[in-house]
Amino acid sequence: MRIPDLLRRRLARPAIHIETLLALCAAFILLAGNGPFWRAALANRPWSEPGTWLFAGAIFVSLSAFYLAFTALFSSRYTVRPLLAVLLLVTAGSSYYMEHYAVYLDRVMLRNVLATNYKEASELLGWGLAWHLLVFGVLPAALLWWPRLKQRPPLRALAVRTGWVAGSLVVGAASLLLVFADFASLMRNHHEVRHLITPGNVVASLAGNIWGRAKRPAGQGLLAVGADAKAAPAPAGRKPQLLVLVVGETARAQNFSLNGYARDTNPELARRDVINFPKATACGTSTEVSLPCMFSPYGRAHYDEEQIVSHQSVLHVLARAGVNVLWRDNQSGCKGVCEGLPNEQLDHASVEGLCADGQCLDEILLHGMDQVLRDKSGNLLVVMHQLGSHGPAYFKRYPAPFKKFTPACETDDLRQCSPQEIVNAYDNSILYTDHVLGKVIDFLDGAQKTHDTAMLYVSDHGESLGEGGLYLHGVPWAIAPDVQTHVPFVLWLSPAFRQSQGLDAQCLRTRAGQQAVSHDYLFHTLLGVFGVQTRVYDPALDLFAPCHVAAAGSVSAEGAKR
Repeated sequence: MRIPDLLRRRLARPAIHIETLLALCAAFILLAGNGPFWRAALANRPWSEPGTWLFAGAIFVSLSAFYLAFTALFSSRYTVRPLLAVLLLVTAGSSYYMEHYAVYLDRVMLRNVLATNYKEASELLGWGLAWHLLVFGVLPAALLWWPRLKQRPPLRALAVRTGWVAGSLVVGAASLLLVFADFASLMRNHHEVRHLITPGNVVASLAGNIWGRAKRPAGQGLLAVGADAKAAPAPAGRKPQLLVLVVGETARAQNFSLNGYARDTNPELARRDVINFPKATACGTSTEVSLPCMFSPYGRAHYDEEQIVSHQSVLHVLARAGVNVLWRDNQSGCKGVCEGLPNEQLDHASVEGLCADGQCLDEILLHGMDQVLRDKSGNLLVVMHQLGSHGPAYFKRYPAPFKKFTPACETDDLRQCSPQEIVNAYDNSILYTDHVLGKVIDFLDGAQKTHDTAMLYVSDHGESLGEGGLYLHGVPWAIAPDVQTHVPFVLWLSPAFRQSQGLDAQCLRTRAGQQAVSHDYLFHTLLGVFGVQTRVYDPALDLFAPCHVAAAGSVSAEGAKR
């Protein structure tokens, strides 16, 4: 035999059946793309015990069999390679972010991914992702086209495929039964682990967002909330009310020096007469959940996604009662909260010194506010939606003068930075937010000639900076760490505003230090500020209601009893 013939035979493409290719791919995906799942499932199980090997082996066989059965339903000689290539690439991309940021790919997290704009997404891309995709996605996907696929006659192919699917389901179930007690305990006590099984988590979450997510019926506008809303008559001679509501992004209360943080991250707020609420919690752990929730009458206490997405927000109620409402955004939009209302998307603005490379610093939210006041008459609510401390590129959220805490992490790949460098960059972004809030207060202080002014700042959710191996945010609420749900909540009132509202400032301060508040208070507090009368208003959730001068005495007495 000639040497070229021998080499040709050695290098000849192997011929395999579709089912064999599916089994090999399922095994590869479970071994190479599910590190976070295996670490979570096998945590505290010593490898020296045979039971650990039995548990791991049974779960591996079971999941492989179920993946094989599922993909076999959609596989033919024409579809199997594209299908598996997509699953390999999805697994590689998902596993990278799960490994690097310890995220859980549930329905809400996938919705966050789908709602991410280009600027936010670009900060999550890098050479680390490219290398991971190449090794665990692109190359394995390319190898799918190496073997030749054996063919069977149609009827035999159908019978064999049916046997493979049925057999896989039986093997998967039998394997699971071997360790069912342990597996059931894992899923019951740590149900979030199911969001780590890739690519099943992505497929299930995508299906949930397409078919299971609450949606507004086609052609139907937002359902009315507070249809009976009307403004109470204003006292004669009172100036219009101007409230600026600053919605922060990814700011956690633990890093606010107002809340006892060792670093001075709030020098501007500390020297202004603010009222700080140190015990505030968010409605969710992501913007997609928190933003619609905090402006709705349902809140976290009565959270109902279907009701929230199908009904108007408090902004619509205020507008119906005659309050001027303006949404100014330096991020990814209002998530339906301001639908049909005046809004300005400022993240694409071109203002020298504030905007560069398609991104604006948060001071852009104050740009043009003098003109806003001149154009509006009557009571006015301005919502400023910050870019804030949006990660992972914390270093891009503040200008050079605010690089106070060094060395700061200056890469999008947080794994390349030390824990202290990450915290330094994040704290610098909080320091800049403090500066922006100080400028908002200065603007409102100067606007007292024409308006009674106030500012309320609250973040949409918090952030993990590596604690417990977690980064960013979006962990399911049930298991979310405190750093993702505990948010800053700060109030500033001009003297004229306090007087016109009849507020006892000391009462507010006392209650702020004692009272646990949440996003649920926002809806009713805004109605109370502008004197909007409606049946949906609940004074028990109005921060100001107990501290009106008429009620202040009883509140102070109540506080003394505690």
